[in-house]
Amino acid sequence: MTTFDDRERAQEAKFAHDAELNFKAEARRNRLLGEWAAGLLGKSGDDARAYALTVVSSDFDEPGDEDVFRKLVADLTGKADEAAIRAKMIELRATARDQIVNEM
Repeated sequence: MTTFDDRERAQEAKFAHDAELNFKAEARRNRLLGEWAAGLLGKSGDDARAYALTVVSSDFDEPGDEDVFRKLVADLTGKADEAAIRAKMIELRATARDQIVNEM
């Protein structure tokens, strides 16, 4: 093996690791968003967990965050404005990433 081959393999492994980390962090963020929104909606226990799963599954509609954002805006009308939802999405993305990294 040459040094070039080793570096190429290392970069591919890093890319795969980063992609997996991002996927897990997005899913965790969506669950945390769902739990936050469930609290605003007055849900608790199994109802809150079930609602959080609907937020997670809404992310499979299209690439990116807009599908989750639209769901939350529609569900939280009168409870949270768009700016608050975007801020919470950013905050919980960092929280989720930290949680995933600390579990590794």
